[in-house]
Amino acid sequence: MRTGSSTFKLIESAQERWRAVNAPHLVALVRAGARFKRGVLVEREDASAA
Repeated sequence: MRTGSSTFKLIESAQERWRAVNAPHLVALVRAGARFKRGVLVEREDASAA
């Protein structure tokens, strides 16, 4: 029972910081690994450019 209680408290704590998806059309990009900074899509930096 103790593990179940700890798991519940962890999920409950995380849920307080979750927010609703307000751009469902961008979910596919996020799942594909796209990065966003302050709501703007960040292009991948070329590793050889450094």
